[in-house]
Amino acid sequence: MSSKLTSISIIKQKPVKDNKKIARTRRQRGYHWEDTLVKRFNSVDNWKAFRLGSPSIALPDVLAVNTQSSMIFSIEAKSGTSTSLPVPADQIERCQKWITTFDIYKERKVILAFKFLSKKRIGQGLYENRELREFYKIWDESKKITDCVCTYDGEIFAKMDGKRTHLDLEEQKMPFKNKHRTSA
Repeated sequence: MSSKLTSISIIKQKPVKDNKKIARTRRQRGYHWEDTLVKRFNSVDNWKAFRLGSPSIALPDVLAVNTQSSMIFSIEAKSGTSTSLPVPADQIERCQKWITTFDIYKERKVILAFKFLSKKRIGQGLYENRELREFYKIWDESKKITDCVCTYDGEIFAKMDGKRTHLDLEEQKMPFKNKHRTSA
């Protein structure tokens, strides 16, 4: 009688980053933040807000209008666990195009809405607790559109030629009640 020998090799591999899962989690945070903003606006009298669909080249994240007060907000929403949240210049530019298109409204603003989650990423899969913070900054139309970043402290910086320059953007008081702290 012959016997067959089978050998099994066990090789310990480094953990593989699941980039698809990481990207999906990041998108879900963004969609949730956009949905929250829409629900908050829609809970206030005279305001109507809409999420304008999936990521697209020509659409802002949220459009909010108050026809009674003749106001329109084109909103770019950013949410995350890091200590800074970037906004590419092209996203500000597309928001700007939308509010200039609707010139029937007397008050038109591009709002950059930032949400720093109550957990801070300190490493791959590692987080520490912190205060949840939200900031609503009005893009100043007189400024050149550029990539920018908001810090956990609510400071805004332009990013040009690899350098950060402080941007003084006004905080927008939102028409809805905010249960979270809005300033550092």
